[in-house]
Amino acid sequence: MNYGLMAVAVVCAFVAYMALGGAIFAAVPSLKAEFAKYPKVYRSHEGQMSHFPVGMLGIFLSISVMSVLYAMAYKPGSGLASGVIFGVLFSLFYLGSFVLHNYANLNIGLRLTVFSAVAFMLEWTVVGIVLGLVYRPK
Repeated sequence: MNYGLMAVAVVCAFVAYMALGGAIFAAVPSLKAEFAKYPKVYRSHEGQMSHFPVGMLGIFLSISVMSVLYAMAYKPGSGLASGVIFGVLFSLFYLGSFVLHNYANLNIGLRLTVFSAVAFMLEWTVVGIVLGLVYRPK
Protein backbone atom coordinates (compact mmCIF):
# COMPACT_ATOMS: atom_id res chain seq x y z
CA MET A 1 0.00 0.00 0.00
CA ASN A 2 1.15 3.49 -0.82
CA TYR A 3 0.20 5.49 2.28
CA GLY A 4 1.10 8.87 0.82
CA LEU A 5 -1.09 8.24 -2.20
CA MET A 6 -3.88 6.99 0.06
CA ALA A 7 -3.69 10.22 2.07
CA VAL A 8 -3.94 12.31 -1.10
CA ALA A 9 -6.88 10.19 -2.27
CA VAL A 10 -8.65 10.68 1.09
CA VAL A 11 -8.26 14.46 0.96
CA CYS A 12 -9.44 14.62 -2.67
CA ALA A 13 -12.42 12.36 -1.97
CA PHE A 14 -13.32 14.37 1.15
CA VAL A 15 -13.30 17.61 -0.83
CA ALA A 16 -15.43 15.98 -3.55
CA TYR A 17 -17.92 14.63 -0.98
CA MET A 18 -18.30 17.98 0.75
CA ALA A 19 -18.60 19.90 -2.53
CA LEU A 20 -21.20 17.52 -3.92
CA GLY A 21 -23.15 17.57 -0.65
CA GLY A 22 -23.23 21.36 -0.74
CA ALA A 23 -24.26 21.33 -4.39
CA ILE A 24 -27.07 18.87 -3.69
CA PHE A 25 -28.48 21.05 -0.91
CA ALA A 26 -28.17 24.13 -3.17
CA ALA A 27 -29.82 22.38 -6.13
CA VAL A 28 -32.63 20.82 -4.07
CA PRO A 29 -33.74 23.45 -1.53
CA SER A 30 -36.74 21.33 -0.61
CA LEU A 31 -34.31 18.85 0.98
CA LYS A 32 -33.62 21.31 3.82
CA ALA A 33 -37.37 21.79 4.27
CA GLU A 34 -37.84 18.03 4.36
CA PHE A 35 -35.45 17.68 7.31
CA ALA A 36 -37.22 20.58 9.05
CA LYS A 37 -40.45 18.55 9.10
CA TYR A 38 -38.90 16.33 11.77
CA PRO A 39 -37.65 18.70 14.52
CA LYS A 40 -37.84 15.98 17.17
CA VAL A 41 -35.51 13.81 15.09
CA TYR A 42 -33.09 16.28 13.48
CA ARG A 43 -31.35 19.32 14.90
CA SER A 44 -32.25 22.79 13.68
CA HIS A 45 -30.04 24.31 11.00
CA GLU A 46 -28.17 26.24 13.70
CA GLY A 47 -27.76 23.09 15.78
CA GLN A 48 -26.46 21.17 12.79
CA MET A 49 -23.98 23.90 11.95
CA SER A 50 -22.68 23.99 15.53
CA HIS A 51 -22.03 20.23 15.30
CA PHE A 52 -20.79 20.31 11.69
CA PRO A 53 -17.12 19.70 12.59
CA VAL A 54 -18.07 16.39 14.22
CA GLY A 55 -19.97 15.37 11.10
CA MET A 56 -17.01 16.35 8.92
CA LEU A 57 -14.72 14.25 11.11
CA GLY A 58 -17.09 11.31 10.72
CA ILE A 59 -17.10 11.63 6.93
CA PHE A 60 -13.31 11.97 6.87
CA LEU A 61 -13.00 8.83 9.00
CA SER A 62 -15.37 6.91 6.71
CA ILE A 63 -13.50 8.00 3.59
CA SER A 64 -10.21 7.02 5.24
CA VAL A 65 -11.55 3.53 5.89
CA MET A 66 -12.81 3.35 2.29
CA SER A 67 -9.36 4.34 1.09
CA VAL A 68 -7.71 1.53 3.05
CA LEU A 69 -10.25 -0.99 1.76
CA TYR A 70 -9.75 0.24 -1.80
CA ALA A 71 -5.96 0.01 -1.47
CA MET A 72 -6.21 -3.51 -0.01
CA ALA A 73 -8.33 -4.67 -2.94
CA TYR A 74 -6.44 -2.64 -5.57
CA LYS A 75 -5.77 -4.32 -8.91
CA PRO A 76 -4.10 -2.40 -11.73
CA GLY A 77 -6.50 -1.43 -14.47
CA SER A 78 -9.12 1.20 -15.05
CA GLY A 79 -9.24 3.47 -12.02
CA LEU A 80 -12.55 4.93 -13.18
CA ALA A 81 -14.29 1.56 -13.58
CA SER A 82 -12.85 0.21 -10.32
CA GLY A 83 -13.83 3.40 -8.51
CA VAL A 84 -17.39 3.31 -9.83
CA ILE A 85 -17.84 -0.32 -8.77
CA PHE A 86 -16.29 0.30 -5.37
CA GLY A 87 -18.34 3.46 -4.84
CA VAL A 88 -21.61 1.79 -5.84
CA LEU A 89 -20.91 -1.16 -3.54
CA PHE A 90 -20.15 1.16 -0.65
CA SER A 91 -23.26 3.18 -1.50
CA LEU A 92 -25.38 0.05 -1.30
CA PHE A 93 -23.81 -0.82 2.04
CA TYR A 94 -24.59 2.70 3.27
CA LEU A 95 -28.11 2.52 1.88
CA GLY A 96 -28.83 -0.66 3.82
CA SER A 97 -26.97 0.11 7.03
CA PHE A 98 -27.97 3.76 7.38
CA VAL A 99 -30.71 5.10 5.09
CA LEU A 100 -33.15 2.18 5.17
CA HIS A 101 -32.25 1.36 8.76
CA ASN A 102 -33.09 4.94 9.76
CA TYR A 103 -36.38 4.78 7.85
CA ALA A 104 -37.30 1.71 9.86
CA ASN A 105 -36.25 3.14 13.23
CA LEU A 106 -36.77 6.89 13.03
CA ASN A 107 -40.07 8.67 12.64
CA ILE A 108 -39.27 10.08 9.18
CA GLY A 109 -41.15 9.98 5.92
CA LEU A 110 -40.53 8.08 2.73
CA ARG A 111 -39.82 11.30 0.80
CA LEU A 112 -36.89 12.18 3.08
CA THR A 113 -35.65 8.60 2.88
CA VAL A 114 -35.67 8.69 -0.93
CA PHE A 115 -33.93 12.10 -0.98
CA SER A 116 -31.31 10.75 1.40
CA ALA A 117 -30.85 7.57 -0.60
CA VAL A 118 -30.27 9.43 -3.86
CA ALA A 119 -27.94 12.00 -2.31
CA PHE A 120 -25.85 9.46 -0.44
CA MET A 121 -25.69 7.10 -3.42
CA LEU A 122 -24.31 9.96 -5.51
CA GLU A 123 -21.88 11.16 -2.86
CA TRP A 124 -20.43 7.76 -1.99
CA THR A 125 -20.17 6.75 -5.65
CA VAL A 126 -18.23 9.95 -6.32
CA VAL A 127 -15.96 9.13 -3.37
CA GLY A 128 -15.27 5.72 -4.94
CA ILE A 129 -14.57 7.33 -8.32
CA VAL A 130 -12.13 9.81 -6.79
CA LEU A 131 -10.36 7.03 -4.89
CA GLY A 132 -10.15 5.01 -8.10
CA LEU A 133 -8.75 7.92 -10.09
CA VAL A 134 -6.26 9.09 -7.46
CA TYR A 135 -5.05 5.84 -5.89
CA ARG A 136 -3.09 4.31 -8.76
CA PRO A 137 0.28 3.16 -7.43
CA LYS A 138 2.94 2.49 -10.02
